[in-house]
Parts: sequence; C-alpha cells; structure tokens
Amino acid sequence: MTIKKYIQSDLLLLLCGTIWGFAFVAQRLGMDHVGPFTFNGIRFFLGAMVLVPFICRRRELRQKQQIQNKGLMVYGALAGLAIFAGASLQQVGLVYTTAGKAGFITGLYVVIVPIMGLLWGQRTNLGTWGGALIAAVGMYLLSVNEDFRISFGDLLELIGAFMWASHIHLIGWASPKTDSLRLAFIQFMFCSGASLLTAMAIETIRMDDIVAAALPIFYGGALSVGVAYTLQVVGQKNAHPAHAAILLSLEAVFAAVGGWLILGEVMSVRGLVGCALMLSGMLLSQLYGLVVKKGPKPGVS
Repeated sequence: MTIKKYIQSDLLLLLCGTIWGFAFVAQRLGMDHVGPFTFNGIRFFLGAMVLVPFICRRRELRQKQQIQNKGLMVYGALAGLAIFAGASLQQVGLVYTTAGKAGFITGLYVVIVPIMGLLWGQRTNLGTWGGALIAAVGMYLLSVNEDFRISFGDLLELIGAFMWASHIHLIGWASPKTDSLRLAFIQFMFCSGASLLTAMAIETIRMDDIVAAALPIFYGGALSVGVAYTLQVVGQKNAHPAHAAILLSLEAVFAAVGGWLILGEVMSVRGLVGCALMLSGMLLSQLYGLVVKKGPKPGVS
C-alpha cells in the first residue's frame, strides 16, 4: 500500500464526514418548507437513485446473483426499517434541537454499537466502557439542564442513536450474505416508502413547498445518502482503521461548525465541554483496541 493511496483514502473519508456533518444543516433548512417525513421520503429516494448506475455497472455471475438475492428483500426491509426509525427520530428531533447538538448525540452510536453487541456474545474492551463513561458525562453537560431534564429534541436524537447502532448490527449481519449495493438500494427505498406513507397520513405535501426545499433535499439525499455512502465504501478499502474512525467521527464536529456558520447556532461553554467529552469518548471507544492490539476492531458489529 503506497502513501498516496492512504492519503487518497483519508481525503475521501474526510469528505464523507464533512458531507454527513453539513447534512444536519440541510435537514434543518429543509424543514422550513416541508415536514420531516416528506423530507426523508424524497431524500432517501434520491439517495437510492444515486446507487442505480453503480449497481448496473457491477457484473456478477448469474449463479452468484441468485444466491445473493434469496434473502435480499428480507434483509433490505429489516435494514430499511431501522433506517426509517433512526432517520425519523433524527429528523423530528431537529425540529426541537440544534444541528450541532444533533450531530454529536447521533454520533454516540459508535459507543452504543459495541455495548449492544454484548447482548449476543460479542466481546468488548476497557476502551468501550471508558469511552461510554466519558461520552455519558459529555451528554449530560450538553443536554441535561439544571432541573435534570433533557430536552425533547435531544431525547429523540439519543433514541435515534440506538436505532442507528441497531442498523449497523443488521448490516454487519446481512452484508456478507448479500450484495452491498443492492442491499443499500433496497433499504433506502424501503425507508423512502415508509416515510412518504407516513407523510401522506400526517403531513400536508405541496409541490411548491418541495420546490422551495429542493436544495436541502438534494444535499440530504443525493450527496449525504448516495454519494457519501459510496465514498465511505471506497475510502475504507485502503484506509487505516484508526484514520477511518477519527475522520468519520469528525461528522459531529462538522455538524457543529455548519450549525454555527450557516444557522448561527451558538453553544454555551458547558455545551462545548460536553461536545469535547463526547468526541473523546467516541474516539476512545473506536481506537483503544487498535492501540493495545487486542479486543474487537472498531466498528465491527
């Protein structure tokens, strides 16, 4: 592996984290015009469409396709249900909290994943528990007020982080059995359909509003869902695991930066300290196993 390839992979992952971070801003801006389920329905449809050319270009033996397609719809539906839950909680939560806070709270999934893995016998290490403790303290400083209450939006984002962690476990279980791009396409389409059905039931959908929200929807769908997913897959092929963990965790930082630059969001000193602790906890949980050369690899579900 040449240094040039390492640098290229790191740049791709950095771009991926940047796109995902600023997507929180797009999600906030989009809801100035459309409801959260309308936004997600169109967003994930666009993301699925971005994958179509990649799926069409991939040529496989017919026998292999038949084997992979046996459980594809079931796996895709399960993964799509998890994405629908996580994305819905995230999008509705953004109505009540800031993009920066949502980014950091959502990022807690990297700590939650190995802890959830204990339920089915996966091993973890001291870094996971230390990271979880540090992140919990950070979460308290960021979201819990003097009356020991957490805001409604932050609570939704926290529950959503558990849904994103569940999705990672589902993908870890299903992806070795299926084609990854087809699985991604089906899960995105399933999420889009569920979101649009919910939107038709509880929201008012108007074409003028969709046109007004076109730019945030395009960013959140075509770029955040479609392009960034592809960048992650390509970038992680040659990236050092430690580099990948750090660069993708920067998603939360870019969400806060985007909220500050574009939306004018400002955090208190207490909130900033909380964010710093949460990011430290995320990184510790991901990197500890690499440093001590034992325990599960970061992100393995």
